[in-house]
Amino acid sequence: MPRICPIGIAQHIIQRSNNRQTCLGSEQDFFAYVGWLKEFSVKCKVDIHAWVLMTNHVHLLCTPHEAGGVSRMMQALGRHYVRYFNHSYKRTGTLWEGRFKSCLVEGEAYLIHLYRYIELNQLGP
Repeated sequence: MPRICPIGIAQHIIQRSNNRQTCLGSEQDFFAYVGWLKEFSVKCKVDIHAWVLMTNHVHLLCTPHEAGGVSRMMQALGRHYVRYFNHSYKRTGTLWEGRFKSCLVEGEAYLIHLYRYIELNQLGP
């Protein structure tokens, strides 16, 4: 089912690992994920306002500037990161718990809450 992804409206993205396993276990993993996040956000015309990488999930606050930009960004990021992760840890199979979750940010109070939530979470392992 296609996602609702209005241009210019901020979104809260959550991507969780399968079975709550570690998906970002080292500093190198964090750098790899953030590098691809930056690359694909530019290519897909998505502004990243805030992010936090936890050992078993990711939160992003972003705004797309093209239709379908968030989905394209997350798909490309996921493909690259899973390939890297599986190769690095000599594993196969899925890493993520299905599709990422997304929620439109439709109010200043919710936007401030998300910024606070993301900024107060730990970064890194």
